[in-house]
Amino acid sequence: MKKKIVFPKPFAQGDTIAVTAPSSGVPAELHPLLHRSRKHMERLGFNVVEGETIWTQNKCVSAPHETRARELMQYLLDPNIQAIIPPWGGEFLMDILPLLDWEQLKEAPPKWVFGYSDISTFLFAYTLRTGVATAHGPNYVDVSSSDPLDPVTTRWLDVLGNSHTVEQVSSTHYQSAWNHEIPGFHLDTLSTWKFLGENKMAAADEKISFAGRLIGGCMDTISILIGTPYAPVQTFIQDYCSQTGVIWYLESCEMNAADIYRHLWQMKQCGWFEHAAGILIGRPAGYSPTQDFELTDALTAALGDLNIPVLYDVDIGHMPPQLTLINGALATVTYQDGQGQVVMTFE
Repeated sequence: MKKKIVFPKPFAQGDTIAVTAPSSGVPAELHPLLHRSRKHMERLGFNVVEGETIWTQNKCVSAPHETRARELMQYLLDPNIQAIIPPWGGEFLMDILPLLDWEQLKEAPPKWVFGYSDISTFLFAYTLRTGVATAHGPNYVDVSSSDPLDPVTTRWLDVLGNSHTVEQVSSTHYQSAWNHEIPGFHLDTLSTWKFLGENKMAAADEKISFAGRLIGGCMDTISILIGTPYAPVQTFIQDYCSQTGVIWYLESCEMNAADIYRHLWQMKQCGWFEHAAGILIGRPAGYSPTQDFELTDALTAALGDLNIPVLYDVDIGHMPPQLTLINGALATVTYQDGQGQVVMTFE
């Protein structure tokens, strides 16, 4: 008998969200971002609990790994908290994974945990090990603006507040560079999803559609879990995805074309892409080609022989805006003429 993904209750006005930094905290000069985010969350009707870890940063982390693990566990087990979000990502979340009580987490009532970058290290391991859905999407600092956010970012509320089916569409523009001195995003560049091998596999205007159960995260960080107890990908696929197939979504930060190829090659050799129905690759941040080896070369070399749709420059990751994607949700992805749609069902 196949197992079922467990979806937390819809997040609603009046609920409490806890902010903790299981990876990087926020240095003093950027604390205004935290204050703005709290005001925005409270304006939306949520109660906010801010952990001690979010206010400090030293040696790339908010606090010693014991402190970070303890605060995250506290919020995961607190029945008065309905959702957890980090201020942003970081570098070394993996340090806390061996310190978490995974057996206790399997028995705890589920709640939404969401964010991206290094937080996806936890989201990925948590969903794989417990079968509880998690949300890859905006973090606390991303929603620091009191001005209306763009149509893609604002959907995080609709996604986490949903109990059945939710539709999201691709952005019209994306942000090419960060400036934390100005609230909100500044979408200055035309956004176009691309289909790998479009000239060979399909006409530019042909409609492409595929379906499966979503799983993924930031390649820079989830790939280091390979060979550890925190990435039981094959078991997850067998338990939850053998009949539905898998849609992988992956994004990168600070990786060049060669890095991306090496990471994807390793994932493929470990069997991660078995039963894959399609792959979504986010806009790469901090990217550069390696000599004359480009992103499309990396994707083709690693994924071209899988004979499945591969979309890239998708609204995922470090170059906002980004879709809110639910690890464990059933999804149908549709692509046509540079635009995309993702419909997720929570079952």
